[in-house]
Amino acid sequence: MAKDSYLVGLVGAGIGPSLSPALHQREADRQGLRLLYRLLDIDVLGVAPEAVGDLVRAARDLGFDGLNITHPCKQLVLGHLDALDPRAEALGAVNTVVFGADGRAVGHNTDVTGFAASFARGLPDAPLERVVQLGAGGAGAAVAHAVLTLGAGRVTVVDALPGRAAGLAESLVRHFGPGRAQAAAADQLPVLLAEADGAGGLVHATPTGMAAHPGLPLPAELLRAGSWVAEVVYRPLETELVRVARERGCAVLPGGGMAVFQAADAFRLFTGVEPDSGRMLGDLAELAGAERSGSLAG
Repeated sequence: MAKDSYLVGLVGAGIGPSLSPALHQREADRQGLRLLYRLLDIDVLGVAPEAVGDLVRAARDLGFDGLNITHPCKQLVLGHLDALDPRAEALGAVNTVVFGADGRAVGHNTDVTGFAASFARGLPDAPLERVVQLGAGGAGAAVAHAVLTLGAGRVTVVDALPGRAAGLAESLVRHFGPGRAQAAAADQLPVLLAEADGAGGLVHATPTGMAAHPGLPLPAELLRAGSWVAEVVYRPLETELVRVARERGCAVLPGGGMAVFQAADAFRLFTGVEPDSGRMLGDLAELAGAERSGSLAG
């Protein structure tokens, strides 16, 4: 039976502008639940990402019901949990930790289900024969799994750290089978995106485009009209990549949908209560709009 009061939080770097607290608390209010959502920002606390284990233990000892985990801690947290949901284990990344009544910390990943739900809703007819993905970190692992689960023929992973791209590609092949994933160097992007034209698109899963990391993750001229671009960054809702891709004639999927659907899945794990994701999509649009107009503090 669900409780009526919950304490949860978010661990990550530079998370002050996060809309997760408002998304969770608004839905809890509508469900008749009391939910307090705290930010545990490692930049504010002055600790390294490797301190995520200490933060998880402290939250458990303080009576938290669960935590969301974001950049740069989604992979670092793995060694500090008592158990992993099979999906999180396959991904090698955790974005949600639930503390059980027995005190055990169990890791889950709602990024993969969140991205899959957003993609199916926002780009339902997008071709998936050849997909190029920028980014092989925690979010990258999740969205690559999501894209392949949705039926992508092959995902080519490009990352600033070639070894990380190769590791993710190898993991994807083990999980989905030979030929479903490969790694490539960044200088191959022009050829890869040309090959994907009409047969696939681009998934962006790096921090570039966030408020703290403005800019484009690739040259604008590589974005081809008629292709599609899916963004993971949702702060701001319209990143420079989304804006430029739309201007160049691409179908675009902003990162807000993934943010909402992953939050809805995390809300369900924290509370055992079924959220209304449609309502939460409305919340995101309202919160972002209020922020743009200056009526909501960042």
